[in-house]
Amino acid sequence: MNKSIIAILGLAACMSVPAMAQSIPEKSGINSLMGVASRTADFIKIATISDMFEIQSSEIAQQNHDPALTAFAARMIEDHKKTSASLKDIVQSNNLQADQPTNLDTNHQDMLDKLKTLHGHDFSLQYRSDQISGHEDAVSLFRRYAEGGDNAALKSWAAHTLPTLENHLKMARSLPQ
Repeated sequence: MNKSIIAILGLAACMSVPAMAQSIPEKSGINSLMGVASRTADFIKIATISDMFEIQSSEIAQQNHDPALTAFAARMIEDHKKTSASLKDIVQSNNLQADQPTNLDTNHQDMLDKLKTLHGHDFSLQYRSDQISGHEDAVSLFRRYAEGGDNAALKSWAAHTLPTLENHLKMARSLPQ
């Protein structure tokens, strides 16, 4: 079967699921490929988990002896604690019906567990890779929500936060290889 037909059938299947399961397009990457904004609840959940992972992985990275890595990690902790706090404030002040996770999802926990087993250059390479991919995903998520999200306060916050995430991505790409 042609790959484009399979993709169309997959998209149709995702769009036909009940409303409460609409996060499938976000989880599968279809929203990102199509440039479609996440549902508000999905945006909040993914942004919260992303911040938690950035903070926790960077806390591990601060134990590294590479000055460039520890400086970057300190910046990630500081900035992502700020975005976590501001997102929590927006959710509460706008009475948004979305749960903010308090633990990492399985995928991010597995990534964190892997980092904990690495040392030296292997750690640096994996941390750099995780930071690049995580910030690429975050930039996509925030850009899509800023352009097409359905909550005005979150759209504004996403647009305001996006340049910081783009800067983080640039910094991650410039970490030593």
